[in-house]
Amino acid sequence: MSKSRVPLAIGGAAAAGVGYYLYQAGGSPRAAEKQFESDAHRASAKIKGHTPALHKTDAEHEGKKIGKEAGAKFDDAVATVNKDISIAKSEIEAKAKGAKADTLKKIDEFDRKVEEGAAKSKGYLSSWFGSK
Repeated sequence: MSKSRVPLAIGGAAAAGVGYYLYQAGGSPRAAEKQFESDAHRASAKIKGHTPALHKTDAEHEGKKIGKEAGAKFDDAVATVNKDISIAKSEIEAKAKGAKADTLKKIDEFDRKVEEGAAKSKGYLSSWFGSK
């Protein structure tokens, strides 16, 4: 059976890379590590510079600006609706209080008429049976 030589090649490349950075740093592992991080950062920045999708564009900034404006307009609309609802609520409560007062007034008038009628009929019945 044939075995893959890819792991051997990867290991050899890694050993060569470690050897290169150690040689450049004069045998100091810390200096080699810092040099590797610097090279990796430089390569990353170069790649990001070549791909426009990876960095922010003017369209993205414009989109955020439009989003903020739309959010502000939405908040204003919600505040206006809430104000209109509170005004309508207070008007409805005032009308309900007025209707309640009118209803109670009509009930009191009806009760007074019933009591007057009852008093008259009591007087008529009393006169029939001879009560004084």
